[in-house]
Amino acid sequence: VQLQASGGGVVRPGGSLRLSCSGSGTNARFNVMGWSRQVPGRQRELVARLPSDGRPLYEFNLGGRFIISRDNDRNSVYLQMNNLQPEDTAVYYCNAGLTGMRYDYWGQGTLVTVSS
Repeated sequence: VQLQASGGGVVRPGGSLRLSCSGSGTNARFNVMGWSRQVPGRQRELVARLPSDGRPLYEFNLGGRFIISRDNDRNSVYLQMNNLQPEDTAVYYCNAGLTGMRYDYWGQGTLVTVSS
């Protein structure tokens, strides 16, 4: 199974980015897909998860700035990030799991840099 994330880049504070991730290598539908992020020198933290038939779970208070969505038929997940701030700078990773809310697969990351 491979998870390919894209959409990162450099943006000014207050700007927006939309991350995308597609899973391949399996015919099974992922039960949960989501995003985590990691700042160099710090532990990876979960950002948001979305089960195939449920409501999104945001791991901490993002003030409504981030919105997770997915396309179940394509095993794809997206993260719309608005009003980005410098503290959002990190490598963002796509994650997926086949059962429950646990992640079985971790993809390569895409770098988001928020800087003026």
